[in-house]
Amino acid sequence: MSLDSEDFTIDLRRLRLLREVERRGTVAATATALHLTPSAVSQQLAGLARDLDVPLLERQGRGVRLTGQARVLLAHADAVAAQLEKARADLLAFDAGLVGEVRIGSLATAIFAVVAPALQRLRADRPGMRLLVRERDPVEAVAGLDAGELDVVVAVDHPGGPRRDDARYDRVDLLTDVLDVLLPAGHPLAGRDEIDLADLADQEWVAAAGPDDACAQITAGACAAAGFAPDVRHHTAEYDALAALVAAGAGVALVPRLAHPLRPSGLRVVPVAGQAPARSIYAATRAGRGADAPTAAVLEEFRRVAAERPDAS
Repeated sequence: MSLDSEDFTIDLRRLRLLREVERRGTVAATATALHLTPSAVSQQLAGLARDLDVPLLERQGRGVRLTGQARVLLAHADAVAAQLEKARADLLAFDAGLVGEVRIGSLATAIFAVVAPALQRLRADRPGMRLLVRERDPVEAVAGLDAGELDVVVAVDHPGGPRRDDARYDRVDLLTDVLDVLLPAGHPLAGRDEIDLADLADQEWVAAAGPDDACAQITAGACAAAGFAPDVRHHTAEYDALAALVAAGAGVALVPRLAHPLRPSGLRVVPVAGQAPARSIYAATRAGRGADAPTAAVLEEFRRVAAERPDAS
């Protein structure tokens, strides 16, 4: 192997032998210190010189001395040894959940309620960890998890999503997010303490971005249970935009409590009568990934933050 070969590599064990020869001055002393035979030491060093195609030792009386090439090599060996020690320390820290990269995909409301508070704590307690957060709707999040693009997702149960007993994922239930009716302040039903969804059957509706959106599906399911299909006239992916449309009289809507506070004024939030529709928010990883210490630390912090909220599961 020549020095300009793309396959250039160095046997680190042989480098350590070379370092010992420098310290002890003779092959025999090196062999004694390392509990090897002089022949074994000589063969290993000859192999290193042959691999690198440079001379490493030259005779000096009864002992040996290092060549100029050998001293250049050992100068790099010190840096290599230091880097290996750092690698070992980082691996130990990884096993303790103190370093590592975790890629997180979450719906926006859960970023506010769970992910951001957890990230703040993790940055303080585990500054060596690198946490990357990406907003993803539940469908995109699960697809990213399956593709290996994300390590942890925070999503909501929705039609077509993973079942609770899906063996491909490890799941942690976090929050139950109740949906309320959102009305313009001047709406005839705005003064009620609660509203039966059936009373909104003849209303125009504002809903989430599209029919595949989890919240839009929950709204459609809740209305279907009340005996009607909502007349959805407007779609938006952002809850403040949805609230602005409702405040403008464009329709009524169901909005999760985690979306509050909403910035537009002129609104009335009224609970749904009876069994209120709700989103079940959970964190998930690919099956077995939870045994990874950094990922386990993230899941545990999500669990703690969620448990401190009054709407925890």
